[in-house]
Amino acid sequence: MKQGIHPVYHEKAVVRCACGNEFVTGSTRESITVETCAQCHPFYTGELRRAISERGGRLERFRKKYNWDQ
Repeated sequence: MKQGIHPVYHEKAVVRCACGNEFVTGSTRESITVETCAQCHPFYTGELRRAISERGGRLERFRKKYNWDQ
C-alpha cells in the first residue's frame, strides 16, 4: 500500500443518535451523528410490524375507504 494516501482510522469513533443512544465503532471520522439507530428505528423496535397489522388487508381498507358494507 502507498504511504500517505489513506485516511486516519479511529478505533474508537463515537456514534450519537438523535434519540440519545451512543455506541463506539471504528471509522475514519472521530464522531458521527445519525438520525436513527437500532434502538429507535421502527423496524427494529417492532413498531413497524404493529402499524402494518393495524392497517388491515386490502379488502378491509377498501370497505372502510368507500364505506362499503355488504
